[in-house]
Amino acid sequence: MNTPHVVVVMGVAGTGKTTIGPLLAARLGVPYAEGDDFHPQSNIAKMSAGTPLTDDDRWPWLDAIGDWAQGRAGLGGVVSCSALKRSYRDRLRAVAPGVIFVHLTGDRALIEDRMSHRQGHFMPPALLDSQFATLQPLEPDEAGVAVSVTGSPEEITGRAATALTSLSEPAP
Repeated sequence: MNTPHVVVVMGVAGTGKTTIGPLLAARLGVPYAEGDDFHPQSNIAKMSAGTPLTDDDRWPWLDAIGDWAQGRAGLGGVVSCSALKRSYRDRLRAVAPGVIFVHLTGDRALIEDRMSHRQGHFMPPALLDSQFATLQPLEPDEAGVAVSVTGSPEEITGRAATALTSLSEPAP
């Protein structure tokens, strides 16, 4: 990427946002922020109990991520955020114009398998169906790329970095 942008690593739970995000940030030479750290405790409690979040639950979380991204404007950064709906991405762009999305994609079976093997995360595999039901993939007018989660974290990160360099400058 020619100028430092803020990259939002997005996708359903279990795609590897928390793994790929820091690797991509290191590769781009910018800071990383873990999107889960922006959740209020009430959101974490709901998800831990197996209850999907509502849009009203997500707005303050998205605003906090957008504030972080706006603070990194012109400096660059990578933040993980599911950003499953177009309206969520629009909200992020309203606060931080020019963010670029890396949508981590994979089939349900692969992602469910990965979720069943991870430890210490509050998001149970039981919520995966609600994540896929909510997902609205990037649209052609959104600055971003889709990257498959097949392969090693290093391979995925390499594909993401390569795809980002092929993007033209997003409109502010």
